Amino acid sequence: MRYTPNGQSVTSFSVASNRKYTTSTGEQREETEWFTVNAWGRLAELCNQYLTKGRQVYVEGRLSSRTYEGRDGQTRFVNEINLTDVQFLSRDTGAGGDGGAYGYDAAPESEGPPNEAPPMDDVDDLPF
Repeated sequence: MRYTPNGQSVTSFSVASNRKYTTSTGEQREETEWFTVNAWGRLAELCNQYLTKGRQVYVEGRLSSRTYEGRDGQTRFVNEINLTDVQFLSRDTGAGGDGGAYGYDAAPESEGPPNEAPPMDDVDDLPF
């Protein structure tokens, strides 16, 4: 964990998102995409205290994009998640989901998975 010059705590960590799918030829594939998550204030302190490598976590936040110059002089482009809500899903690797939720303006828990989209009735009803 780091601190800004005015004393605010900040921490960054990486989260993997896995996706399994079947190609049109029937081949099973799995992709892993890594995201950098930035947490500030109390959320940074909680993440620093409770997160360990391999622990499952649900993160919610705002996406932000930025560029920076790498050590090799090349301009790099990154997408990051600025954390607004976190749920610690397991006590250690492979354990069941018995963690707590922390955040600002956290949405109430729903019965479905957090990324499940509502069913679309009819594309003719779309306003565009």
